[in-house]
Amino acid sequence: MTFNEFQNSLIKSLKDSLINTDLAEAELSLQKVDKLNGTYNSLCIKPKESIIGMNLNLDSIFKAYEEGVDYETLVKRTAEECISGLKSSPSVNLKELTDYSKIKGKLSLEVVSAERNADTLKSIPHNMIEDMAVITRIVLDKTDYGSATIVITNSLCKQFGITKEQLFEDALINAPIVRPSEIKGMTEVMSELMPGLMPDIAPEDEQIFVASVPDKNHGAGVIAYPNFMEDAAQKLGGSYFVLPASVHELLLVRDNGQMSAQDLENMVKEVNATQVEPCDQLTDHVYFYDANRHVFQMADKALKSA
Repeated sequence: MTFNEFQNSLIKSLKDSLINTDLAEAELSLQKVDKLNGTYNSLCIKPKESIIGMNLNLDSIFKAYEEGVDYETLVKRTAEECISGLKSSPSVNLKELTDYSKIKGKLSLEVVSAERNADTLKSIPHNMIEDMAVITRIVLDKTDYGSATIVITNSLCKQFGITKEQLFEDALINAPIVRPSEIKGMTEVMSELMPGLMPDIAPEDEQIFVASVPDKNHGAGVIAYPNFMEDAAQKLGGSYFVLPASVHELLLVRDNGQMSAQDLENMVKEVNATQVEPCDQLTDHVYFYDANRHVFQMADKALKSA
């Protein structure tokens, strides 16, 4: 099947699969979703008399089909995802979206590549940290399965009657409360993933640290938090390199002569090219925080000015 044939067939098959469920009368539609770091073809499913639905990535589903996953298996899997996703979806109080006094306490910060998102950023208030754009997002609700969030756009700012300056002033206060930063040694992180399999390493011997937020979702935004860079320098014991592992986390590497900026940048480019999905990529550059001068910049700039 071609992609167009596949998506039309999938809608019909899903309607048949959902006929004896609470989603029997749900509305299914095809959309193209524009998001930061790219766009994708979406199958939107919205329960009857609801204004909230969920988007399924049709490109990913079709890719699985092309790779040999049985069509009926995909239909069953997608139907189950619709049922479980909508059942566990975070609740959203739409009235809050018109009341900025309630919204500002739910603001979070994220960073994205300014180059990759140049067109999208034209409609989004943002500040710059080197070649990374800092944006704001409303975290409306959280569950064990995810969170309901909305990117603040220029039109939303206008609706709220606030300026970009007010937005970021409030976000800098509230983001560290809504989504606190975490800095953990790589050994500690790996021990959480593989209990009992990692050797104990003294904190002073740890070379690489991971910075993110508790749910590891768009956690690279901690780089914009007030005092984050200084706090990280204190934890690492001095200056350090920052590797944009993804939009979800940063790697902090002690500047102790063991690794050069060029080696680290080559590693970032290789990992982005082979292991990180395009939608999760931040940038291909390495950054450096000089703990003595309290300056954050691209590593190549830092070396030239040293």
